[in-house]
Amino acid sequence: MTATAPPVTVRRAGPEDAATVLALVREIAAHEGDVADVASDLPTWTAMLGRPEVLVLLAERDGAAVGFVSAVRRLHLWLGADVLGLDDLFVRDGHRDAGIGRLLMAELGALAAAEGLVVRWEAREDNTAAHRLYRRLGATQRTKAVFVWRPLPPRS
Repeated sequence: MTATAPPVTVRRAGPEDAATVLALVREIAAHEGDVADVASDLPTWTAMLGRPEVLVLLAERDGAAVGFVSAVRRLHLWLGADVLGLDDLFVRDGHRDAGIGRLLMAELGALAAAEGLVVRWEAREDNTAAHRLYRRLGATQRTKAVFVWRPLPPRS
């Protein structure tokens, strides 16, 4: 007889989950080779998770976090309405290919649909596994270049 894995549950993270969320953010950054880009810390995440426009859903198995999806509700000027800007979708190593990413996206989609919101996000060009998942969900891909700019403070 094969042992069945315990079910995965999804819930919204709150300020008390800041350490868990920060650990997951650092893991996805390491997975993508961008650890140096993580500037947030525990107090920052505690504050962010208390903001109503910040949405982090945690996937848990037996009380342990196995993945998350994060999004920020923001105004989209062309639509004249709010959208959910998906920031990250991540499933921990050892839990991938078990439907957890699809479950997290379904939960995010249900929250968005309940308010009539569109979900928008970016994905790295070389992340073909993510592209496959998003297409299976019915998402459409639009190609754009992404620019990052950190302006210098004005000179005195």
